[in-house]
Amino acid sequence: METRICRLHEKHDIRIETQPVAAPGAGEALIAVGAGGICGSDLHYYHAGGFGPIRVKEPIILGHEAAGTVIAIGAEVNNVKEGDRVAINPSRPCMACEYCLRGMTTHCLNMRFRGSAMRFPHEQGLFRDKIVVEAQQCVPVGNADMSAAACSEPLAVCLHARHMAGDLLGKRVLVTGAGPIGALCTAVAAQAGAAEIVTTDLQDMPLSVATRMGATRTINMIAEAEALAQYAEGKGYFDVVFECSGAAPAIAGAIAALRPQGRLVQVGIGGETPVPLNAIVGKEITYQGTQRFRHVEFFEAVRLIRTGGLDVTPMVTGSFALEDAVKAFDTAGDRAKAVKVHLTFDAA
Repeated sequence: METRICRLHEKHDIRIETQPVAAPGAGEALIAVGAGGICGSDLHYYHAGGFGPIRVKEPIILGHEAAGTVIAIGAEVNNVKEGDRVAINPSRPCMACEYCLRGMTTHCLNMRFRGSAMRFPHEQGLFRDKIVVEAQQCVPVGNADMSAAACSEPLAVCLHARHMAGDLLGKRVLVTGAGPIGALCTAVAAQAGAAEIVTTDLQDMPLSVATRMGATRTINMIAEAEALAQYAEGKGYFDVVFECSGAAPAIAGAIAALRPQGRLVQVGIGGETPVPLNAIVGKEITYQGTQRFRHVEFFEAVRLIRTGGLDVTPMVTGSFALEDAVKAFDTAGDRAKAVKVHLTFDAA
């Protein structure tokens, strides 16, 4: 049996290739992948060959956001069966290091994460027609749309960010950056009962998606840059900020708009970035990082998608067949045209 794969050899060099796929062994399941989402890290690998110190050193199958259908199971598998539609959890902490034993699995010293070049040899990803995975990484999604189910991983990231933010009921929330993570942070804030959610970006297209995801107001920071400044009056307005851009100007504007003793959850990443320390100290702001997600948040993401508790579909703005992967990646990198782009697969 063979599977088609989406493999990156070096920046801007994506090839659709084939490779053998084995039958599932004990504790494993064979999945026919239905949809996979292109993440910001995939784009960094594609356009720059990596990000920060993480570099692509060998050909890597991209992708860590995916859902599919179980087509075979190995021995000792009891959590899924043939025919189940499942989301695939790409995160595989060791559960044995000091951080895992403390329940801090996002900081696992031996983390294995699908589609990541952090380790060498690289952890190969999910963009392929068929894949054998550990059955415990599969979470049934019921009758949820395959494209929606493939959003489970980024939704889990935002649920973890919400956990870091604390109770949002009745709070005033600012979301800076309306890409996929910003759109989902908007959605999870709305789902948690935030009283007001203002989402900012540099493009109108993602802001229109943010409105559909629960934003009560959107601000285009190019067309109406002064609009955010009003929230800085009187030492600030917002209780919580989800900073999803990783851009220094957005961070500075967010800190100015936070009230004293507010909390900024840093979701977006970047390189060495200046921050206004005087304002953080003077307003006693909590600057909180957040990384990936815990298994409990992945299960919660699947539950919300499966039950319709949170609608992720507005953020999916394009789908491309695997053979059009280059076009899909180019589209996903155009913030004026796309929020979340999916690859679709046919394992028949």
